[in-house]
Amino acid sequence: MVGPNVTLDKIPRLDTTNSSVDIDLIEIAKNNSGGSAAVAFMSYNTMENLLKADFFNTSNDTIKTMMSTVISATLPKTTNTKLTKPVNFTLRHIREFDPSGSLSCVYWNISEWIVDGCSVLETNSSFTVCSCVHLSTFALIMQTSHPPESDSLMYLLNLVCVIVGLVFFSLALLTFALCQWSPGVNNVARINLCVSLLLAHLLFLLTQQFLSLIRRQQVLCAVISGVLHFLFLSGFVWMFIEALLLYICVKNLSQISSKKREVLSSGFLCVIGYTVALVVVGVSAVAFPEGYGSEACWIKTDKDFIWSFLGPVCVILALNIILFICIIISLISTLKNLNAEVSQLKRTKIMTFKTLAQFVVLGCSWILGFFSNDSQILEILFLIVNSQQGTFIFLIYCVLNDEVRQQYRKLFRRLCCGLKSNTINSVLKKR
Repeated sequence: MVGPNVTLDKIPRLDTTNSSVDIDLIEIAKNNSGGSAAVAFMSYNTMENLLKADFFNTSNDTIKTMMSTVISATLPKTTNTKLTKPVNFTLRHIREFDPSGSLSCVYWNISEWIVDGCSVLETNSSFTVCSCVHLSTFALIMQTSHPPESDSLMYLLNLVCVIVGLVFFSLALLTFALCQWSPGVNNVARINLCVSLLLAHLLFLLTQQFLSLIRRQQVLCAVISGVLHFLFLSGFVWMFIEALLLYICVKNLSQISSKKREVLSSGFLCVIGYTVALVVVGVSAVAFPEGYGSEACWIKTDKDFIWSFLGPVCVILALNIILFICIIISLISTLKNLNAEVSQLKRTKIMTFKTLAQFVVLGCSWILGFFSNDSQILEILFLIVNSQQGTFIFLIYCVLNDEVRQQYRKLFRRLCCGLKSNTINSVLKKR
């Protein structure tokens, strides 16, 4: 409020959590009897769920998204409410801004959002300034075009590939849990890699299926993006641990040893595998909590926050590629120095094939993601290959493992014998 004896030259900006307003209240007061005026500025945290963007009627068929909280500004106890100049509202984007979208500053008129008297003054990826010649209830709405048919096909392909990958992740985990393994085999990294990526892909798939519902709950959307950040990062850390263990295993191929020993304990590996990701996510959340909860419930690109994920991923990919090259070199050297024993040569060839297939398991193929934006072929290849890490893990460590195949055969024989005996018993009972 200002009275006739106000000493301010300018009214300071009025702020709420996600918005602010600049209004020339002093000049308004001068035009009122008694020289006084008052302004009330309010922000409604969840009103956008009721006064939805769909109430904004436009001639073109577009996807409408509410980009701000709903705000109101009024002039209570003010006789002459005519504005001396336009009022500027600064609205923070509550969802990720699409550069291809069109922003509209709107106000609520009985039963719909309309634009009359409001315009966009300036905008960036985080904020938009709206200028209006009257006071009312306002919001910011973004219009984007419907996705082309190719995007729908990509969505369907992604859905099928992810589901197939989840099935093989589950089969691999069941095999690791139920089969008996040699004492020298360390499956800790593989099991935790499967768990991390299984949960990450499953959560991401469910989020995308129910995105329209989840996106309305900004806190839930931000929490999901933080959990996805942690799960994918922990998956990459486990990829690095698996690459390191594989390198140690290949380096020891030429050494004759009656008993293999674990280089690192399982407990220590688990601490590394999850603590690194937890620290990165924790520091990121403290440094820039607004970075979580994009339009797709993922990490926002504001202030280059996406590098809290891409940075560690790039480091791990670089290390894994270096280790992979060292593994290949070590294998080639070992093959040259081998005796002409058929069994040893056969085992080494199988090991060579498994090592080449490890290119996908160790996440090296994720590097395709940095080049897929400009090529749909690379995008499809990236989607297929990286959704099938579970498939490659199942093939390499389960299907191509002699001991596991023998246990599979025994299990199938028991199942077949059990079915036959049940069938015979049922026939005998009928007779």
